[in-house]
Amino acid sequence: MTRYTQRAVVSAFLFLSSLTSAPAKDADFPVQITVDASEPLGELKPIWRFFGADEPNYTYMPEGEKLLGELGKMKPGEVFFRTHNLLTTGDGTPALKWGSTNAYTEDAEGRPIYDWTIVDMIFDAGLQRGVRPFVQIGFMPKALSIKPEPYQHQWTPEAGYNEIFTGWAYPPKDYAKWEELVFQWAKHCVEKYGRDEVLKWYWETWNEANIPYWRGTREEFFKLHDHAIRAVRRALPEAKVGGPDVAGGPGGTFLAEFLTHCQKAGTPVDFISFHAKGKPEFVDGHVRMGISHHLNDIDRAFKVIAGFPEFKDKPIVIGESDPEGCAACQGPQLGYRNGTMYSSYTAASFARKHDLAARHDVNLEGALTWAFTFVDQPIFGGFRQLASGGIDHPVLNTFRMFSKMSGQRLDVQSSAAIALDDMMKNGVRDKPDVSALASMDGGRLCVLAWHYHEDDVPGPDAAIDLSLAGLPANSGKARVEHYRIDADHSNAYEVWKKLGSPPNPTPEQQTTLEKAGQLAVFGPAEAIAVKDGAASIRVQLPRQAVSLLVVTMEP
Repeated sequence: MTRYTQRAVVSAFLFLSSLTSAPAKDADFPVQITVDASEPLGELKPIWRFFGADEPNYTYMPEGEKLLGELGKMKPGEVFFRTHNLLTTGDGTPALKWGSTNAYTEDAEGRPIYDWTIVDMIFDAGLQRGVRPFVQIGFMPKALSIKPEPYQHQWTPEAGYNEIFTGWAYPPKDYAKWEELVFQWAKHCVEKYGRDEVLKWYWETWNEANIPYWRGTREEFFKLHDHAIRAVRRALPEAKVGGPDVAGGPGGTFLAEFLTHCQKAGTPVDFISFHAKGKPEFVDGHVRMGISHHLNDIDRAFKVIAGFPEFKDKPIVIGESDPEGCAACQGPQLGYRNGTMYSSYTAASFARKHDLAARHDVNLEGALTWAFTFVDQPIFGGFRQLASGGIDHPVLNTFRMFSKMSGQRLDVQSSAAIALDDMMKNGVRDKPDVSALASMDGGRLCVLAWHYHEDDVPGPDAAIDLSLAGLPANSGKARVEHYRIDADHSNAYEVWKKLGSPPNPTPEQQTTLEKAGQLAVFGPAEAIAVKDGAASIRVQLPRQAVSLLVVTMEP
């Protein structure tokens, strides 16, 4: 009998409390989860605290500012926001997959004109609410593009995706002017926000240069990147710089070639970034998620990075990490976004990002969720977003749960967890994945448990016996707070539907929906007994539900 099995058996006899009032039904299936606090696995890094979006001009509108405030409250000063189009030419009018700042234009003689007004508004909107910039250097100003026309696209979800790749995606006609633009921008940031502040930011060049976001060659992108990084470091020699935010995990050979180039050219690399996406489908009248595609992107990129001894320990930020690739796109396969499929996917996938980092022994610092809000669009309109119309979506509460976890990551054993290799090969297509992520910080233990399945169809509840082992020996009891995301908790979408799906909620309805969008407690806090460092809790977890149990030790 293993140490974990022994503790599970002991704690089963010590069951003294239940956080649900009803016993498991015949249709439910039993799950045994054991959390061992005696041998921590290392720091539970807050990799969740990175977000982003295509549309920068939404950030300083009321709905954008409100959402930035919600993000910033979760970990003030340590939340980061990445956005496209910070150097794109235009008057700042937002549109789907578009944004502009007019940071760079030229006079009749071709002399540069710099205007940081709109860029400052974007950065200020976050900084004033505890959210720092993850600076994406791009896209190409119209006056610098080698092919400036056509420039601004008129994309809609019904249009082809390739229609967005216009004049902003091309190389500069003058790399010296490009470098000076980046230098002047970084210099302005240091002057406006202060050296100590800007040292905390991340700076990277462009977005997904291995697909048509970049209309130049790979070598031209490396040149673009070198000039941009040199410019940032001229303005602030200790600035945190990296890249390449390549699509598709390692992007074939792109990530390896980028790292090799930086080695040879001497271009500094303080962090490494790549993108990873899932692949949902619409099958037999329902959504089927594609978590295996997402995890394999990450696995392949980690493998490449681990193969470079000089880069192996560099911080990694997965610059976009999502269930699929286009937040503004729509379609039946994307019907997971408004409800609890998205929140349960997020819980299950983030835990496996930690597992993959440990497997490859790499330094995962962040996984950036490419989702924000779409202003002047229908609420719950099917976009991938964290809130709409000022109303938080269920997925945002998963991040609120993550934000309550700190300290050391703990070992978790679940009888219903899908093994990492099986999940990477087959997804979660047969049995559901019921497991947990756990942390311990002093006398405070957190267990985030999920019930996830790829198929968006009904299924039985999981009747979880949660066994806690290795608790402080001087604890005789503990106080348990239970937070929940399900059909009835932390779920403004279900409330909105019950109200008749109003396209324009009344003020009273808006207040109700905003309250329903907050993270909800699942019943009153309860006391449990702790004996010989062990305790047990029973949790009834419906399909697609996520629970956070916060266990505070008492003498």
